[in-house]
Amino acid sequence: MVYYGCIQHVFWYTGGNTMKSTPSLKEMNDLYQALFELRQNVLEQGMKMYQAVSPSIRRSSFRFSALNLAFYLAIRCHDLRPLQEKLLLLGLSSLGRSEARTMANLDAVIASLGRICHKQEHELIAYPAPKWFFHGSRLLAHNSNLIFGSHPDASYTNIMVTMPPEAATDYKLVRNLLEAGMDMARINCAHDTRDMWQVMLHHIHKAEKETKKRCKIYMDLAGPKVRISQVLVPGDDDRVFTDDFFFLARGKISDYPADYTGNVIITCSIPQVFDHLQEGDSVVIDDGKLNCVVTRLTPQGAYLRVISTKAKGFRLKNKRSLNFPKTPLDITPLTKKDLTDLDFIIHHADAIGYSFVRSRADILLLQDELYKRMGNKARNMAIIAKIETRDSVHNLPEIIVQAASRNPFGVMIARGDLAVEAGYHRLAELQEEILWICEAAHIPVIWATQVLENLVKTGIPSRAEITDAAMSERAECVMLNKGPYIVKAVSSLADIVKRMEGHQYKKAPQLRTLHIASDALKAFDN
Repeated sequence: MVYYGCIQHVFWYTGGNTMKSTPSLKEMNDLYQALFELRQNVLEQGMKMYQAVSPSIRRSSFRFSALNLAFYLAIRCHDLRPLQEKLLLLGLSSLGRSEARTMANLDAVIASLGRICHKQEHELIAYPAPKWFFHGSRLLAHNSNLIFGSHPDASYTNIMVTMPPEAATDYKLVRNLLEAGMDMARINCAHDTRDMWQVMLHHIHKAEKETKKRCKIYMDLAGPKVRISQVLVPGDDDRVFTDDFFFLARGKISDYPADYTGNVIITCSIPQVFDHLQEGDSVVIDDGKLNCVVTRLTPQGAYLRVISTKAKGFRLKNKRSLNFPKTPLDITPLTKKDLTDLDFIIHHADAIGYSFVRSRADILLLQDELYKRMGNKARNMAIIAKIETRDSVHNLPEIIVQAASRNPFGVMIARGDLAVEAGYHRLAELQEEILWICEAAHIPVIWATQVLENLVKTGIPSRAEITDAAMSERAECVMLNKGPYIVKAVSSLADIVKRMEGHQYKKAPQLRTLHIASDALKAFDN
């Protein structure tokens, strides 16, 4: 029975099947009509979006990208799954790789389907010129090279490394990082001192000369960090457990209700959060290690109830991060420290990392500050927006258009903060959406947070993080954080992404010769 079942499958695959297996002419014509109507809608809505932003685009190289982004957003307003299933039966593209070439892909499918349906000449759509299928990918490679440095391979994945304090005292470490595969050095202005940054830069440039390798400089503005600023323990324990209450004071640590009987009072480094805080809002502390909800607001602050934490409790300490995922925070992303640091950064960095970006207005704020300091040269400074909040994801198209209209631009998926803000269950979905939208706008992406974290810290990777590192190849750059085994991690990551580049580019598998398949055929021949 198994033998005859196999024979039937072979007979079917080689064209011997006499059963009806293809759609009828009517079904194909209906599909053609549905695609044609989709095309008309995408053109209409896409052009409407593009014309709204076109007057503000100063970089001519971004015009095609802005148009393609508009078409991609228009087509993704539709549920394409029913059409995809029908296109697969005809061996046509299911539109699943339309990001960088939205209209070219759609037009090619309609052109082929029209000929399959034997449409009259006047009803047919011409095939797009071949260059339009690859123009978007070439633009993405060009934009990536502007930020990370030139590389002839469009699928090349760059490696960024956060400079540890040791980079200011240990030149050999910096040189080893370059030799291991570092393409861009990240200096986090939230840490260390300006003198240390200066020495790090000196070491990087010295290593460039000695290794003959180019290393771009990325300097990260600290931005507003919402953290616990003070802790008062009127009780006997600074730990809190699930269902415990504690108090978040609006002003001074001593300002709390007279009837408060809890163990801990904390204050927030940015008290403006109380301008919008509501009962029922979530409060997340230390990247999700402590999850709370606001149960009651008073003139002095807010009562918080612990929703979840580890079984042994959580110790509240100064400098722990505070996140308010459901609370709209009216906080400027540029602090006084950032503006001072900017005066230094513009003379040394190839790209500026911009934290807490939520809207087009936030991008415009930085662009204006750059123009004040640099004049027309500001247009050459690359900006990297860190996407780390729900608002930044929701407003990503307008953020891209505002930034890329004036500057070389990239996006960092700050997966740690994004998971806290949006919820861990949504992280993977949002990560994919960011990758798709950025590819549609031909904008390079940096894959960040906890990449090969165990390897960096202990020298031994977990199995899961190897898979994560392999998936990171779909971005134009991967960021590693500092740790005692950072050189080993850079070398390992370079090897992983190099292998994966031969198998996949973005969502598209690259069907190079598969050694397993070749070996299997040889085994069967023998």
